[in-house]
Amino acid sequence: MLDHLAIQCADVAVSATFYDQVLAPLGGTRLMDFGQVIGYGNPPKPDFWLGPRSTGDGFRESHIAFAAPDRAAVHAFFDAAIAAGAEILHEPRVWPEYHPAYYGAFVRDPDGNNVEAVCHRPE
Repeated sequence: MLDHLAIQCADVAVSATFYDQVLAPLGGTRLMDFGQVIGYGNPPKPDFWLGPRSTGDGFRESHIAFAAPDRAAVHAFFDAAIAAGAEILHEPRVWPEYHPAYYGAFVRDPDGNNVEAVCHRPE
């Protein structure tokens, strides 16, 4: 349904370092780098972009959920996020209120966004 998503960052370099680490366990890589605009995804094209904060005043939290191929990848994402200094919102677990196989972990990125890795497959 989505072609791509872009978020504005207070410090693109800091956010890029974070996303380099947390997207790797999910198979995401930095595909394009124009200095202040960076695109991540799986080849052939980026579908997640970072750019400098250029509009609006103050912070506007976004929720970004990245697909994980399995529960081990959710854990690897979470471990990478913690190693990168992310604030823990929710440790990896099943969220039965969403559906019986929903398995996710939630952290804050360097800009304060709620970032999740989620697997929809049962164990």
